[in-house]
Amino acid sequence: MTFDINVIFSHLPEIASGACVTIVIWIVAALAAAVLGFLVAVARRFGGVILDRVFGIVIAVLRGTPFLIQIFLVYYGGPFVGLSLDPIPAGVVGLSIYGAAYFSEIFRSGFAAVPKGHIEAGLCVGLTHTQIVRRILLPEMTMLVLPPSLNMTIILMKETAVLSIITVPELTATLSAIGSQQYAFVEALFVLALFYWGLVEITGWLGRLAETKLTRFRFFHI
Repeated sequence: MTFDINVIFSHLPEIASGACVTIVIWIVAALAAAVLGFLVAVARRFGGVILDRVFGIVIAVLRGTPFLIQIFLVYYGGPFVGLSLDPIPAGVVGLSIYGAAYFSEIFRSGFAAVPKGHIEAGLCVGLTHTQIVRRILLPEMTMLVLPPSLNMTIILMKETAVLSIITVPELTATLSAIGSQQYAFVEALFVLALFYWGLVEITGWLGRLAETKLTRFRFFHI
């Protein structure tokens, strides 16, 4: 048995299509998860004890169960509650909810790191909760939450591989099919690993660039 890279070259259109599906699902789900997680964190911060505890229980369940089980429940269990989704929308929804649980804790920790005196000062000058979030919490916590947010974004990227289990035509499903048809499992897995490694490196570089830009921005505006 030899390593035949020509098998990969002969299926480049399918591989490119699978890679595009993977990237689109990842970006959409990561953005949705970050927005949803931020809203949950704000609700827990300003919504009162009951709302904080309800969301706390939901987040504990989501963080305490494997993503594989969650995506099965969304795709196969959804029709039982009137939520019948095709594979790609189900994958986006499942990945967004899964990521939102972690993003909410990241943002909640960022909020907690902002000195209470700054928030109290905002209240004293008549700022609303929305203005406090926009003018005080967001600017001060951005640098704190950027590294863990970047890490969570990378985790969501790698979790897209799980979506092949519900027939989402992303890169893992595509290369698995090529490997099975051509008996080229090593070649397929090599390309898959190379793709995710490259995407992680690019994402990490962009994150470090953003951190540098934000640091300079804060320095020049002190």
